[in-house]
Amino acid sequence: MIRRSVGPPTAVEFRGTEGLWSTLVDPNQLENVLLNLCINARDALPDGGIISIETANRTVDKHEGVIEGIPEGDYVSLAVSDNGAGMTPEVVKRAFEPFFTTKPIGLGTGLGLSMIHGFVNQSGGQVRIHSEVGKGTTVTILLPRHAVKEALSAEVEAEQAGPPVNGGATVLVIDDEALVRMLVVDVLEELGYRALEGGDGPEGLKILRSDARIDLLITDVGLPNGMNGRQVADAARELRPGLKVMFVTGYAETAVLSDGDLDRGMQVVTKPFDMNAFARRIQEFIGSKVG
Repeated sequence: MIRRSVGPPTAVEFRGTEGLWSTLVDPNQLENVLLNLCINARDALPDGGIISIETANRTVDKHEGVIEGIPEGDYVSLAVSDNGAGMTPEVVKRAFEPFFTTKPIGLGTGLGLSMIHGFVNQSGGQVRIHSEVGKGTTVTILLPRHAVKEALSAEVEAEQAGPPVNGGATVLVIDDEALVRMLVVDVLEELGYRALEGGDGPEGLKILRSDARIDLLITDVGLPNGMNGRQVADAARELRPGLKVMFVTGYAETAVLSDGDLDRGMQVVTKPFDMNAFARRIQEFIGSKVG
């Protein structure tokens, strides 16, 4: 999946550690973190290059912990490096701020590293960036070692087993960020839904004008090429009256409101969000009645 996402010009190397310790985190969210880091590394390599993924066991003693601001203890380390453009110290300091991005307008929300930072902190870990202009960047995630394998409760086991397959329903996902589309499509496919994809409003409208069955439209608000998410939703409702619409956005909810409120059959999900909660929200919305 990572090789497909970064494309042919970029080489991907993996260096694992034999006997890697265990850590207790949500595996789907950790996968999303790794994919997000690799996409960021790819964007720092416009002419191609090398992305390295490395895992290791790391013990932080008291002295090192004081210097680096990390609680002493055992950690599982996951590092993603590139030999790209690198970042200035000023950019590194702001890298985890929500909506901060050095990418041009329309090519990034600036939420990727913010979501990673939130996930790692919630997991009791730490994330660090080391970068040099002209030499590249390394983002290292430290997750606490989990030495004892705990028995899962029946409720947790049921949640990890995933929701039942929902045959028949089709969802159209419109987002100009390939990573976001991929994550949403993965959620939909795990739920048993069929997913259709569009990279912007005009592309999404082509699908909406087709004979394809669509039970739900999930669209970003800030879309390029002349149509924002609200305009796409309004056009979709003209073509398919009563179509359910879910806006996924990092902007304020008022960006998609009409006369101070959403139309019936419309919902807003703001980034960042928990993927399991997002999956349940989709299921409930598809199963609900408009009106």
